[in-house]
Amino acid sequence: MCHRKTLLSILCVAIAALPTSALLAGEPIEYAKQLAAPDDGRFRASPIPGLEEAYLSPLFPSSHAANLLLLKSGDLLCVWFSGTWEGQSDVGILLSRLPKGSKQWSKPRLVDHHIGESYQNPVLFQAPNGTIWLIHTTQAAEQGQANAKVLVAKSDDGGDHWTTPSVLFDQAGAFVRQRLLVMPNHDWMLPMYFTPSKGITTGAESNYSVVKISSDQGAQWKTCAVPQSNGLVQPDVVRLSDGTYMMFFRSRFADYIYKSVSKDGCIWTAPQKTPLPNNNSSIQVATLTNGHLVIAFNNVGSVVSRGKPQAGPRKPLSVAISEDGGNSWPWVRDLETGKLRAGELSAESVKKNEPGREEYSYPSIIQGSDHKVYVAYTYRRFTVKAVRFDENWIKEGTTVGTFRGGSKE
Repeated sequence: MCHRKTLLSILCVAIAALPTSALLAGEPIEYAKQLAAPDDGRFRASPIPGLEEAYLSPLFPSSHAANLLLLKSGDLLCVWFSGTWEGQSDVGILLSRLPKGSKQWSKPRLVDHHIGESYQNPVLFQAPNGTIWLIHTTQAAEQGQANAKVLVAKSDDGGDHWTTPSVLFDQAGAFVRQRLLVMPNHDWMLPMYFTPSKGITTGAESNYSVVKISSDQGAQWKTCAVPQSNGLVQPDVVRLSDGTYMMFFRSRFADYIYKSVSKDGCIWTAPQKTPLPNNNSSIQVATLTNGHLVIAFNNVGSVVSRGKPQAGPRKPLSVAISEDGGNSWPWVRDLETGKLRAGELSAESVKKNEPGREEYSYPSIIQGSDHKVYVAYTYRRFTVKAVRFDENWIKEGTTVGTFRGGSKE
């Protein structure tokens, strides 16, 4: 298991031997200098009024794909994958904790890693009995996603110690990104997707989404198909106030966010496009205690009609509110526009697969025990940035993105 000293020592040696692309001028990356902000994981007032921000302390050169979980205790956990670069052998899963009422995230620590494998897309779930599940993908290093499978590790002490990971789903190309739901009948619902293609563009029209449902606390799972979901991935499900389930999708075609609905969580309608654009990058939706939906997404698309799978820019990063169950999104506000702050490292000299590029992506959004909205996301692949704000903060701002609000379907 990764928290053992022997494996940590191996990983430290691997990180110390990183290629020069992971270093700047032959020296370890000085993250606070590159970010022009403290990288100590402490919430501070943002230059944007009404917003607090924290840069979680980086351990390794590249970080991506954060996911948040609110524990029954009121603490927030954040997980993401980190290493030299996505897909490489030294990429493992990191975890940080924000205690209830605190401004300070804990120093991240490595909780899962295996030499020769590359871990991605961690998801956290606290079962009704209190056990925390850490679910994530694994794939042979530098081999792409086509043969990925899904692992699970568990913690019975709030995330301090974890079991050795075991295989949860071994069908080739199995992938997760979004959170589990506990249904009113106590069944568990896990949205997931399959990636027969190695990457996110060439051949990615073959990717498709499903829902897994378990009636025995995750021991066995049945598969519910999502019709006509080819090219639509990373399904994210919320339960509306009327009991209906709504699923939102990332589009490999970089056109729009799509949605599907279900009355029972297993029989789904064919996905239909929403007015929200998508750039073939991750989104996430959450239901607030007042029933409103909040969504975090890159407010940009590449096309207005489907063609071949493609990718778009990963900025701006925006949040929006729906008060009518996802039918309209009247208010949109940017978290990141891509404009660098004074002193921040320019991306002009950054190579394709190294940290520092202009990317603000893979948001995770949730409401905390203090009723504030929290968003954690990839910040230029340097680290994970966390922000928090009141719901009304969204209504008090604007966007430079494609979608400007409104558009009732």
